[in-house]
Amino acid sequence: MPPVDIFPPKIKPADRITAFTSYFFASLDQKISDLQENDVDVIRLDKGSPDMPPADFIIETLIKAAQNPNKHGYTTYGGTQTFRQAVATYYHNRFGVKLDPITEILGLIGAKEGIFNLTQSLINPGDIVLAPDPGYPVYKNSALIAGGHIFTIPLIAQNHFLPDLQIIPDEIADSAKLLWLNYPNNPTGAVATLDFLTCVVEYAHKHNLIIAYDAPYTEVCYDGFRAPSILQIPRAKDITIEFNSLSKTYNMAGWRLAMAVGNPQIIQYLHVYKSQVDSSCFDAILEAGVSALTGNQNWIESRNLIYQHRRDIVVKTLKRAGLWVYQPVATIYIWAHIPNDYSTSVEFCANLLNATGVSVVPGSLYGEYGEGFFRISLSTSTERIEEAMQRFINWYI
Repeated sequence: MPPVDIFPPKIKPADRITAFTSYFFASLDQKISDLQENDVDVIRLDKGSPDMPPADFIIETLIKAAQNPNKHGYTTYGGTQTFRQAVATYYHNRFGVKLDPITEILGLIGAKEGIFNLTQSLINPGDIVLAPDPGYPVYKNSALIAGGHIFTIPLIAQNHFLPDLQIIPDEIADSAKLLWLNYPNNPTGAVATLDFLTCVVEYAHKHNLIIAYDAPYTEVCYDGFRAPSILQIPRAKDITIEFNSLSKTYNMAGWRLAMAVGNPQIIQYLHVYKSQVDSSCFDAILEAGVSALTGNQNWIESRNLIYQHRRDIVVKTLKRAGLWVYQPVATIYIWAHIPNDYSTSVEFCANLLNATGVSVVPGSLYGEYGEGFFRISLSTSTERIEEAMQRFINWYI
């Protein structure tokens, strides 16, 4: 007898999402919840969600604005003019990049939705998208949902996790529509120089490509490094949209506030699409964003020193264990090779979690070339990171 379909015929997913499951962290959350119900003390080194709060003046701005009875209605699509102007001020002060607040800046409800919605705005079925691997899963998944085809660009240690664009066949590059790049990089922690970004812009012009540059970690840097914006490169704005976010820069991940900047035509396409699917952020959050972007930035350096100390603890421990580890000068991530006696990153991470209560992310989540690696997030208190590393050493050595 054939199996009985328990759902009525019309309760079926759209074809474009049948190949997808829930986002990885949703299933991980359930696994960790089950362990905690059994009294396991789980230390989460998986999510990239800052554990420290924003500066006091940012929170105070939010509170004051939220107490205003006129701040609770719908706000302007794409963010208020004041917020857009604050973004323009930030880009000019930080990168020397001039942006028109009206045509070249769009407020987002977090960068993730902007990244996904950009693909829906640009990609038709059959279009080719060039995506890094390992890379943030939304780059590829959003293209697949739109019916696009992915050409994978490997990011390997020998190239310092920078893409070798010359390996892309000319016929693929000429046919492709969109190139995704992300520096400072999640998950590897790698960074890009202005010289490299100049080559990228020249390459994109040669092949008539749109560059989508994801840059939420430009202000999380160590050892004197200062991450650039791709828009600093001459002619970049002609073909580029850059995503930036207040999540990591100002410890505002849960506030869901970000921005897309760059080419006005691309910004307009994204604006039109978003106007069909969402509204805008809470006005009080936008005001707090203005305060963050235009207020005193000195506190960020102190915050980064805390992350840098955590980085050093993790790197030292993993090297003591004999593992290959990439020491980053930016981001809140450590990218390391799994032990040789494990065949997959999922197996290693599952065993580590079950044996020690320490949760890290398998590199395979980020693509084929992420297999064999795992990612550690530094967004947990220093005390808990020290404890996690001690648990790891006690288990592994």
